[in-house]
Amino acid sequence: MSANYSTKGIDHLGLVSGICQEIGLVEFIDNSLPKQSDQKLISNGQLVLAMILNGLGFVGRTLHMYPEYFLERPVERLIGKGITSEMINDDALGRCLDQLFETGVSPLYQGLSELVVQHLELPCEGINLDSTSIHVDGQYDNDGGDINAIKLVKGYSRDHRPELNQVVLNLITENQAGIPVYMQAASGNTVDTKGFKKIVKAHLGSLKAAQACRYFIGDAALYVAETIQSLSEQNQLFISRVPQKITQAKQLLAQKADYQFQAFDNGYSGVWVNSDYAGVEQRWLLVHSEQAEKRGQFILDKKVLNRSKDSQKTFKKLCQRRFSCRKDAEEALSCWEQLQDFARVSQSEILAHEIYAKSGRPKLNAEPLKLEYQIAGQLYCDLERRQTALSQKGLFILATNDCGPELEMAKLLKLYKSQQSVEKGFRFLKSPDFLTSSLYLKKPERIEALLMIMTCCLMVYAALEYKIRRELKAQDVFFPDMKYKPSQNPTARWVFFCFQRIDELSIEGEQRLVLNLQERQQTVINCLGDIYQQIYS
Repeated sequence: MSANYSTKGIDHLGLVSGICQEIGLVEFIDNSLPKQSDQKLISNGQLVLAMILNGLGFVGRTLHMYPEYFLERPVERLIGKGITSEMINDDALGRCLDQLFETGVSPLYQGLSELVVQHLELPCEGINLDSTSIHVDGQYDNDGGDINAIKLVKGYSRDHRPELNQVVLNLITENQAGIPVYMQAASGNTVDTKGFKKIVKAHLGSLKAAQACRYFIGDAALYVAETIQSLSEQNQLFISRVPQKITQAKQLLAQKADYQFQAFDNGYSGVWVNSDYAGVEQRWLLVHSEQAEKRGQFILDKKVLNRSKDSQKTFKKLCQRRFSCRKDAEEALSCWEQLQDFARVSQSEILAHEIYAKSGRPKLNAEPLKLEYQIAGQLYCDLERRQTALSQKGLFILATNDCGPELEMAKLLKLYKSQQSVEKGFRFLKSPDFLTSSLYLKKPERIEALLMIMTCCLMVYAALEYKIRRELKAQDVFFPDMKYKPSQNPTARWVFFCFQRIDELSIEGEQRLVLNLQERQQTVINCLGDIYQQIYS
């Protein structure tokens, strides 16, 4: 009788399972969530691990498809002894999501992120705050359920799907490895300025105590009077972009020619300006970027052209109108000019038209019934306005309350640019390969919990990428990049791709062997350590 053989795909999921074992993810979740009954054969921590494995499997399976997905995976090797694919079903996963919500997804995730940051020994010099929106499918009852749950409603859609309900995800990410250290789900119509203000007031203290971050970094939505006052009161150093609509910012940009800019980086120059906006002592760095100015000139010329075409159309319609009095025509022309960015009217005049009772040529000495007035004139582009707008291209203002001489211009700009770590994370979460770009579950509470799982996937992905790069450099070994050149900075996605077709061979359900391991894969496994070697052996 021939032996019974079967194969199941390990692929890159062994790396994901390994990093989760390293940080103690399963144990942390099990200790944090209420204990399950003795009849449960799989713990909440193992279910969370299963959802992370599915999320980073880049297949986007829904909850009821999980057993089928894990049927093709060596579940015991990846999750734990005695675990089968049938245990990872929609009922168990739904109950797990409910318990995550009841425990509190934000504090639970924050505790987990602390383990990761400590394990990787990240300095957390700066943390970045940003938000994105994710649209949801299906109809939800926002009046029922938990009163603390998020509301799935329409709002400003960054996905350009304004017809769909959505949820907002706020992330705070450390700026070295790009690991989210805090997450919070918010209702779909939450405005960034208000949402950021609440996060700073309610959660910054606990985040500082846990992560000991030096700089709190955000975009222009962070720079609101109440928010920066709250940051200052908590003795938290911040770095933010100053909105150009602020009066002081407008004045500073208008006085650009009065300042002597100092070159400090490739294509960048700047000048320090003291400010006390919102009663907070701070420094503003007025920055000029040569590359941004070139991009801005192209965009501005395109804008001038498009606005000029629009102005021609609207002015033609305005000139076709008839007004009952001269004053109405003058006011209409004035209102039109106020709405124009670059178009102006030369040789403008108000023409009077005599209206008679009967059509045709009027009789000699006939008196007009009334007068109607019409606008006439020639359009031209105001080049001075264009030049003023062009002079401000490539300029932006950064603000910080770190007024010491140690913080140089180049360092401030570099720290602000680390904001890209959050944007990179959002691109990862909204990738069509990852889970799904839209969500559908039975309850808003479960969507909020699933957002935590999605953030955990991003955390695991970023932590694994950081560790792979660090260990390759520490051990002075290389991993071939997409052009087969030696590299020490591969992306985790490329490493995942290179780990395809690694299988577990099972003989008679007893003997298990790992097949198809290649040299480049073994290099990564050896660098990462014993846990990974055991998974792939």
